[in-house]
Amino acid sequence: MDVKDFYYHLPEELIAQDPLEDRSSSRLLVLKRDTGDLEHRHFSEIIDYLNPGDCLVINNTKVIPARLFGVKEGTQGKIEILLLKRRENDIWETLVKPGKKAKPGTRILFGDGLLTGEVIDIVEDGNRLIKFCYEGIFEEILDRLGQMPLPPYITHQLKDKNRYQTVYAKYDGSAAAPTAGLHFTPELLDEIRAKGIWVAEVTLHVGLGTFRPVKVHNIEEHHMHSEYYELNEAAAKTINDTKRRGGRVICVGTTSCRTVESVAARFGKESAEDGIRVKPCSGWTDIFIYPGCQFQITDALITNFHLPESTLVMLVSALAGREHVLHAYEAAVEQRYRFFSFGDAMLIL
Repeated sequence: MDVKDFYYHLPEELIAQDPLEDRSSSRLLVLKRDTGDLEHRHFSEIIDYLNPGDCLVINNTKVIPARLFGVKEGTQGKIEILLLKRRENDIWETLVKPGKKAKPGTRILFGDGLLTGEVIDIVEDGNRLIKFCYEGIFEEILDRLGQMPLPPYITHQLKDKNRYQTVYAKYDGSAAAPTAGLHFTPELLDEIRAKGIWVAEVTLHVGLGTFRPVKVHNIEEHHMHSEYYELNEAAAKTINDTKRRGGRVICVGTTSCRTVESVAARFGKESAEDGIRVKPCSGWTDIFIYPGCQFQITDALITNFHLPESTLVMLVSALAGREHVLHAYEAAVEQRYRFFSFGDAMLIL
C-alpha cells in the first residue's frame, strides 16, 4: 500500500483552532463499517449506540506542560524544548529547536535558572537526552514554567489548559492528548455507567511518534516510535468479562485501541482458549496498525478526524475499510465538520 492511498483533501478552515465550550456538544459522524452507511449526530447522543454489557476503554494519561523555552548558557541564544519521555529520574528524551545549538555539554537555563538542563547525548532522530537540575519538585516547576504542547496546526493560544485534558486524566506522561476523550463530560460518563456499560481504564503515554509523518511510500516500511503503556488487573478483568459475555469492547481513541491490541498480541493467543484475552501488564509498544491487520479486542472505535496520510487514518482504515473511511471523510468535509484535536468525533461500529 502506498501512503498516497490515504490522502484526502482538507480545506484549512476546517481545522478546529479552539475547543467548544461544551465538550459533548461536538458533532458525531457514525460509520457502519459493514455497509459504509453514515449517520450525522451529536456526541451527547453516543449513548444511543452503546448497549448494556458493552465496555468503553479509556486512556487516563495526563498531558504534561511539556514545552519549555530557555536560553543557552553563555550566549543567551533562545532554545525551545519539548519533553518526549522520561528515560530515568531527571533524564528526559527531548526534541530541541534549533538542534544545532544543543550539542552534548550544552547547558540551558529556564525561568532565570529555576530549572537547568544539560544535553548529555544525541539519540535516534536527533532527539537529545537532557539531564535536569532543580530544587523542589520537578512537576511543580514544570507546571510553573511549561506550556501545553499543542500540535503545530493549532495556532490559537489555549485560554484554559485543562481543555487539552480529558476529564478523567490521572497519570502524568503524555506529550499530546488522547483527543477522542476530550468529548466526554463527567455527566455523560455517569449516564453511560448508569445504562450498564462498563468503563475500563488503561494508560498509554502519548508520544510524538503517533503523529510523525509517514516518509516512506510503502507504508509497511514505516516504523512507529515506542510509547509506554499499562493495563491493570481491574481493566483486564473487565475486558475479558465483556468478551466472554458477548459484549462489545469500544475503544475511546486510537491510543486505547493500540494499548489493548498490543496486550492482546503479547498474550492473547496463548490463553484465548481459557477466555482470557488480555492480562495485566506494562511495557513499551511500537505497534503499527494498518489495513490487513486483524483486531483481537477492539469491536468499535470512537475517534477524531485525523491528518491525511497519517498512521491514524491507516488505523481507522484497518478497522472500517479504506474506501469507507475516505468516503466518510469526504462527507465530513462536505458537511463542514471540524477536524483534528479540537474537532468533531467519529464512531465506527
